[in-house]
Amino acid sequence: MTAAGIPQGINTPVVTQWLLDHVPDLAAPFAFQLVAGGRSNLTFQVTDAAGRRVVLRRPPISHVLSTAHDMGREYRIISALRDTPVPVPAALAYCDDESVNERPFYVMDFVDGYVLRDAAQTRGALDEATRRAAGQDLVDVLVALHQVDIDAVGLGGLARRDGYIERQLRRWHGQFQQSAQQAREAGVYEPVPLVDEVHQQLAACVPAQHGAAIVHGDYRLDNTVLSAAGRVAAVLDWELCTLGDPLADVGTFLMYWARPATKLPGFPAAAELAARYAAGSGRDLSDLPFYLAFAHWKLACIMAGVYVRYAAHAMGASPADVAELGASVQDNARAAREALRS
Repeated sequence: MTAAGIPQGINTPVVTQWLLDHVPDLAAPFAFQLVAGGRSNLTFQVTDAAGRRVVLRRPPISHVLSTAHDMGREYRIISALRDTPVPVPAALAYCDDESVNERPFYVMDFVDGYVLRDAAQTRGALDEATRRAAGQDLVDVLVALHQVDIDAVGLGGLARRDGYIERQLRRWHGQFQQSAQQAREAGVYEPVPLVDEVHQQLAACVPAQHGAAIVHGDYRLDNTVLSAAGRVAAVLDWELCTLGDPLADVGTFLMYWARPATKLPGFPAAAELAARYAAGSGRDLSDLPFYLAFAHWKLACIMAGVYVRYAAHAMGASPADVAELGASVQDNARAAREALRS
């Protein structure tokens, strides 16, 4: 927080005027609240004088990798998906003028509902029957995303469609190496050779791509807003979205399904969710162990970047939090290796 009580990352007077000029029906003054839980882009709830809420998204304050945190890309994606079966917040305005708030940002509508980040929140929000409905709807929305006609919604030029895993391996290994260099320069370097080893193993056994679809890149329970009935009201956090192999999303989703929140009674087992996706999409999941391994390895690379930002005090963290982030890089690299062996 700044001395005035405004979260760091918001130039209050300039952003206030920009919002008044670019988002209809807002009334100053605004209250800015940093939404807890994110370790990458910064997400702020903005409440106006009449109580209307919108959401502002911007990149981290510092230590941003050159190819990450593209606000214009996120804005383009949710704008394109607005009239599809995939629920997304309404895109309201985009700012690429860095003089306004240091970095580009965009504003979207606020979607009311539950963003469930841990077991305690989930237990309090959803009963067992609703948890089961939520698990099923999460899969159905993922199937719907992968069935969107890429060209019809104007996203045909978002990225290449072929060679997805190969491109992702190059991208994330490159970002892991950049993070390692930043860590050395900041004096917080912790070597993780297993990430490099698993990268070589993954590159040696890439399966044939399972078609081309819009890939969210980080699809999981806490990147959605759920209604009280367990329906997905909105899919959030599109910063890793691209075009490519839809089974990468399935691997990511099922990797996160092992977390404590989704182990609560009522939630379907991972195998049931995989079978529901296979039935809804018509896709063969024989290669799922590879995609689980890839998901863990990618998360190791991402967490290495987060570790550097926290360890270098770019986002603020206790020594215990920093140590936990460093351990997560190793843990996910090991999990990737184990999945490849299954």
